[in-house]
Amino acid sequence: MSAPVTVETSSGRVRGTVEQGVARYLGLPYAAPLDGAGWLLPASPPAPWAGERDASAFGPTVPKPGYQGPVAEILTAEPDFPGAECLNLNVWAPEGAERLPVFVWIHGGAFRNGSGRSGYYDGAAFARDGVVCVTINYRLGALGFLDTGDAHTNLGLRDQIMALQWVRENIAAFGGDRSRVTVAGESAGAMSVGSLLGSPLAQGLFAQAVLQSGAGHHALSRETAQKVTRALAERLGIEPVREAFAAVPPAALIDATTALDAEIQANPDPSVWGELTRNVMVFEPVIDGDVLPEPPIDAIRGGAGADVRVLVGANADEARFFVVPGGLIDLLPEEALAPTAAKYGLPDPAAAVAAYRAAEPGASPGDLFCRIMADWFFGIPAVRIAEAREHAPATTHFYRFDEPSTALGGRLGACHAVELAFAFDNLHADGVTNLTGPAPSQAVADETHGAWVRFARGEDPGWAPYLPARTVRVLGGEGGTVVDPAPELRALWDGVR
Repeated sequence: MSAPVTVETSSGRVRGTVEQGVARYLGLPYAAPLDGAGWLLPASPPAPWAGERDASAFGPTVPKPGYQGPVAEILTAEPDFPGAECLNLNVWAPEGAERLPVFVWIHGGAFRNGSGRSGYYDGAAFARDGVVCVTINYRLGALGFLDTGDAHTNLGLRDQIMALQWVRENIAAFGGDRSRVTVAGESAGAMSVGSLLGSPLAQGLFAQAVLQSGAGHHALSRETAQKVTRALAERLGIEPVREAFAAVPPAALIDATTALDAEIQANPDPSVWGELTRNVMVFEPVIDGDVLPEPPIDAIRGGAGADVRVLVGANADEARFFVVPGGLIDLLPEEALAPTAAKYGLPDPAAAVAAYRAAEPGASPGDLFCRIMADWFFGIPAVRIAEAREHAPATTHFYRFDEPSTALGGRLGACHAVELAFAFDNLHADGVTNLTGPAPSQAVADETHGAWVRFARGEDPGWAPYLPARTVRVLGGEGGTVVDPAPELRALWDGVR
C-alpha cells in the first residue's frame, strides 16, 4: 500500500505517494501546456494552481514517432501518452529527505524518441540509496530542433534548461540540495548533456555531469539545419517559416520527418546534407550563437564547464545495437570497410581497416564495421571530452561498459543502451530483458549503480581520473581497471575531429 505525501512547489502544492520509504511525485509540470503555435515557441512557466495537485501518476509524453524497424523488437517499453502538458518531470526522493544530492536524467532516443516516464528510468533505486532522482521530458524532432532562421532555436535544449531551473528553484522542497545537482543522460541525452556543458545559458545549473554513450560532437550548423527545414517544408507543401509549421498537426509533422529521414538515409549525399550524412540524425542541437555559441566540444576545449565534475564513457559494442537486429551485420561486405573508414575521416582508410583486423583477426566484415562505427560515433567522442578537460580544475572519470547482452543469441554484445537498466538498478522493469537478455547480472548492476551513486554524492566513483594515465574502469565483462585500452586503435583517430 502507498501513502500520500505533499510538497509545496513554486506553482502550488502537489500530492505524491510513498511506498517502501520512497516518495514519488509524478507528472509535475515545469512549463505551461503546449497548444497551437506554442508547440513551436519557447515554453512559458506553468500557471499556479489552487489546492493540491495529484502527482500519483505520470504525465503525458511529447509527440514522437516511436521506435521503428528491427530495433523496435528490443525497445518495446516505449510509452506514448499524448497531451498538451507534456513538458513535465518526475521526482523520486527518500521519505523525509534533507539536502541530498540530486540526479537529473535526460533520456535518449536520437532526439526523436524517448520519455522520462520509461520504466528503465524509475528512480526508486537512487532514492533508496540517498539520491533524489528527477527524470524529464523535452520536445523532440522538429518540435524541439527545427531551425527556421529566427531566434527560436533549440527548443528542446531550452526545455532542458527550463527543467533544470525548476530543479534549482524547487528541489529543496523534495529534500534535494540545489548545489549538488548532477545532470546525466544517455545517447541523445548524453549529447544534450555535452551541449549543456558548452552552453552559457546552463552555467551554474549543475555541478556534475554523466555522459553515457554520447559526448559533444553531434550538433548541426544553421546552414545544414535550415536545409532540413526547407526540405521538410517542401514535403509538407508549406513555406519554411515557423507559423506555417505551427499550423501542421504534430502527427503530420512527425510523419513527414520520418519520410525525410528515410530519404536522406537512402541517399546520404554530403554535397547536399553536409555533416548530417555522418551524424545520421535528422534533428540535433543547432549551433545558433545563443544556446550553443559553438560546437559543444570546442566550447569544452575552451574551458566551458571546467568546474563541473564529469563521468563519461561508452559501451564496448555500441554499434551492434543498430546492425544485429534485422541481420544487417551479416550482409556487410569487406569492400564496405575502407569507404566507411574514409567517411569517418580516418586519414589512411586501408591502414585503419588493417589495424582493426589485426586487433580482431577472426572478426567478420560486419564485426569490424561495428568497431569502426562505434569508435567514430561513441568511443572517440567520449575520449575527446576527457582530453579536452585535461587542465580543468574538476575531475573527469572514464568508464567502459562490457557486460554483454544475452538477447538475440548473444550477438548484441555490450551494445548501445544495454547499460541503462544496470545504471538505474532496474533489471526487472518491463521490457528490460528484451535488450539485456534473461537473468541480467545483479552484481554488475550493484557495481554500476553504486559507482553512479558515489559520483552523484560527489565522491570518487571507485577509480582514478582518466588523465594523465588514461585510466578506464571496465564495468561488467572481465571488469577491473585498465590503462589506455587499445592504444593503437585510439591513435588512428589522432587529428580526427
